[in-house]
Amino acid sequence: MKTTLFLTGMKFYAFHGCFEEEQKIGTHFVADVSLTYDASAAIADDDVEKSVNYPLVYKTIQRVMDEPKHLIETVADSIIREVKRDFPQVTHVTVKLCKLNPPLEGKTEYVAVQMEG
Repeated sequence: MKTTLFLTGMKFYAFHGCFEEEQKIGTHFVADVSLTYDASAAIADDDVEKSVNYPLVYKTIQRVMDEPKHLIETVADSIIREVKRDFPQVTHVTVKLCKLNPPLEGKTEYVAVQMEG
């Protein structure tokens, strides 16, 4: 059975950015991630070992967020790649990564990228 798991509103403090200040001071990020996989075996046996264990997915995403990158596109791509590597039953990942209070001349709540793979 095709299933989509959503991890929404994950909050991180990280050091991603092109500017030296961003890499030293850091800022807040919010990530929404959805994963698609076949949950038939997990449902049939009511067995978490046959499912996608979302606390472990969170740890994978946290590990990626802890590695500073210049571009949020690179971070989002890394989340997709690492989730698919750690959870081979996952067939599709969508990531929306928001950088709160970006260094712009004007005031904006966040900038974001959304990627799928």
